[in-house]
Amino acid sequence: MTGKSQLGDFLQARRSQLRPEDVGMPTYGDLRRVPGLRREELALLAGVSVSYYTRLEQGQSLSASPEVLDAIAGALRLDESERRYLHDLTQADRSRTRGRRPAPERVTEAAAQLMEVLADVPAIVLGRRSDVLAWNRLGHALFAGHLDPHAPDQAARRPNMARLVFLDSHTRDLYADWPSKARAVVGNLRLVAAEHPQDTALHALLGELSAKSGEFASVWADHRVKACAVATYEMRHPLVGPLTVVQQTLSHGPGPTIVVATTETGSASRAALTLLAQSTIAADPARVKSQASTA
Repeated sequence: MTGKSQLGDFLQARRSQLRPEDVGMPTYGDLRRVPGLRREELALLAGVSVSYYTRLEQGQSLSASPEVLDAIAGALRLDESERRYLHDLTQADRSRTRGRRPAPERVTEAAAQLMEVLADVPAIVLGRRSDVLAWNRLGHALFAGHLDPHAPDQAARRPNMARLVFLDSHTRDLYADWPSKARAVVGNLRLVAAEHPQDTALHALLGELSAKSGEFASVWADHRVKACAVATYEMRHPLVGPLTVVQQTLSHGPGPTIVVATTETGSASRAALTLLAQSTIAADPARVKSQASTA
């Protein structure tokens, strides 16, 4: 999954998802062999030559300026996340070097302190590849109560949330609208893959998911990109039943992110979460290790 092929695939996919009527372009009743806009129509909207746009889509040109990319993004009606993704793909193509395995990810001191404050809220610490670096008692109970609570403590045993969403039946059953959760996971992975094109571990994960899950391969091929910092999900927990949670991603600069799940005050969902807290075995509420040895 190189940046070069991803750029061409992304442009072609998004072009095929736009209809002439979406951009105010007359069709005069013409019959189209393929869905979406033709290359010449997209090039016209972006104000670039057809041959130049074709070279971009075929991955044969590395010279697109930020202004040209913004013009193409406007023609494709990309949102801010998709626009940034387009720029990242192009930059990755220009600066391509041999892939490498990055340094192990660790729970930062800042993240560890925040997890202590969030002891009464379900929270998990995720690395950029969605590896679970740590979780608190409620985070484990809500998102992965069927797994060993100490699994994140050793790098080789760490759960990966993307794997769980696509390959684990328990996690799949947690979400009433599983396709929505699946799209959010893939959208985030696409952003990360463009930002870190040399991360061999990430691309190995993407290859594994594509091989083991036809649904992942299908969603990935759709080329939808979306930064999902806040989302509401209906969950069906095996211990406490249905509840609605707002999952929020807290980021404080480079490094791991923290995902928390909150519920509305006085709601049945809050009561279910309280019941879940009471039903879990008393344990260290933070269960976070910030020492380097945890990586």
